Amino acid sequence: MYITKRPEIACIAEEAGVDWIFVDMEFIGKGCRQGGLDTVQNHHTVEDVVNIKTAVKKAKVLVRINPIHEKLADYPSSEEEIEAVVNAGADIIMLPFFKKVAEVQRFLNVVDGRAKTCLLVETPEAALLIDEILELKGIDMVHLGLNDLHLALGMKFMFELLADGTVDRLSSRIKAKGIPFGFGGIATLTGGAMPGCMVLKEHYRLGSSMVIVSRSFCNTDIITDLDEIRKIFNEGIAAIRQLEEEAQKTATYFSNNRSAVLDNVRQIVEKI
Repeated sequence: MYITKRPEIACIAEEAGVDWIFVDMEFIGKGCRQGGLDTVQNHHTVEDVVNIKTAVKKAKVLVRINPIHEKLADYPSSEEEIEAVVNAGADIIMLPFFKKVAEVQRFLNVVDGRAKTCLLVETPEAALLIDEILELKGIDMVHLGLNDLHLALGMKFMFELLADGTVDRLSSRIKAKGIPFGFGGIATLTGGAMPGCMVLKEHYRLGSSMVIVSRSFCNTDIITDLDEIRKIFNEGIAAIRQLEEEAQKTATYFSNNRSAVLDNVRQIVEKI
């Protein structure tokens, strides 16, 4: 997945092999819980959904809506928002920051099979209720949001959730239901505080099938030349695909990487 509202960037990402273009409409409450942090806070619109859907040819369009909410003074209710996103052509609709089973059920009822559904598990409450949530009908996929979850749990680094077994526990529950899942995001294979190659190997070990290609993979707010952006995507996505060929390695391959991940997380947390 790659987040953008710009059709020309979406086309470059699609051509490079990105499967889903991620339109991010979430803004309600996000500034409060992530205020002051170097995190992406988008405020894409239904018009952006239409523009991206029109631009791409084979990539799916995933839309993150706002958390379940009632009608606001200057913004429609969840029901109205979902209707607009469905009508705009969203292939997948993602529900973020839920804390109750009833919120998920409300979301699923409104979508009603008109698009694929993806739950973003990113609150401690959602993690605790995961078994009950997964009993609901109509869930097509689940993504584990490590950024908000680690903040809520008072952790210093989001990949502590990978090191302490939280991602293992949640993913095992999801896999047991036969639901595709993913978690977090990656930069380039060599970039980021935690190198992307280490994170990606954990995805393979756990059986994940989804990951967000993060802002640091290609920050189009800083890099503006389309040819340079195209080169970054073509080379970076190709490298990720090449690493996929190693996914069938022996258990030792994954256990060695697991040890490296644990050491890396410990060193990063000690420096924070």
